[in-house]
Amino acid sequence: MQFYKKRDFGTFISDSFTFFKLYGKNYFKNFILLNGLLLILMVIVIVLGFREFFGVLFSSNLSGQSYFLEQYFSDNLGMFVMLGIFLFILSTALMTINLLFPVFYMKRIAEGKTNIKADDILSDFKNHIRKVLILYFGLTFLVMPGATVLFGITYILVFLIIGLALMLFLLPNLFNTVTFLCYDYFNGNRSFFDSLSYAIRSQFSYPNGRESSPYWKYWGSTLIMGLLFYIVSSIFTAVPMIMYIAKLSTTAPDGNFEQNPLGGSFGILFFFIYGVSSLVSTLLMNVLYVNSGLMYYDSRTDLHQKMELAEIETIGSNE
Repeated sequence: MQFYKKRDFGTFISDSFTFFKLYGKNYFKNFILLNGLLLILMVIVIVLGFREFFGVLFSSNLSGQSYFLEQYFSDNLGMFVMLGIFLFILSTALMTINLLFPVFYMKRIAEGKTNIKADDILSDFKNHIRKVLILYFGLTFLVMPGATVLFGITYILVFLIIGLALMLFLLPNLFNTVTFLCYDYFNGNRSFFDSLSYAIRSQFSYPNGRESSPYWKYWGSTLIMGLLFYIVSSIFTAVPMIMYIAKLSTTAPDGNFEQNPLGGSFGILFFFIYGVSSLVSTLLMNVLYVNSGLMYYDSRTDLHQKMELAEIETIGSNE
């Protein structure tokens, strides 16, 4: 599969699925091997943490204790602080690994590597540990807070008609900027801020400035893939709520179930399935990451001819 080449709107989408048709089995096997422990920890936190929280919430509401929830938080403040710090570190670490895994994997494929193993990707993380840490802190404390502010302002404007239109443009652009930053930081030999600058500029123009803007095909491709992701992931996330509603409507009132409907074995099953649906959503996000990676390779027009000549030389040597 050729990576460094010009693509149009439809080719981004078709080539994204072609990528997984060619490399999907190896890709997800390595992804799970590298992310398995973090993903399991995330599921455990969801099962135990949210089950406890909702149990207290339902119990306080049905007992008429208006300040019970506040008292519970006050009595367990230390636990919540530690849990919050743990969740923050876990989620941001998982976010960084999820973003960088396709970067390293596609970089190796683009260089002509085959039969990639988890150790290969792990060595990429180790060999670039300094840049990985810089990216982690840059994303966590600079890019994500800025993106959150922009998203919050746009979300407030949703109450006005213009907010809906802004949301449709803002989300794909923010996503593309973050992913382009990750790809360029490890492919472009630039500093963090230079890669961030490139990630923003490349959404609107090619490096040579003579070709037409790629903005609409980047935005449209990400929007379509994002909608597909939303539809498919919603099917999985809807399963726990359907189970809950079915259980609530078919269980005879006895006071115990109403006191804590998510307690016992049903609560464990509910949040386990919810955790699994979150895991499926995490896996599905890779389709968006790969699609954005193909856009990044499209934007690097300065390398297209160079890579084509390198491929021709490789074919000649193989013969």
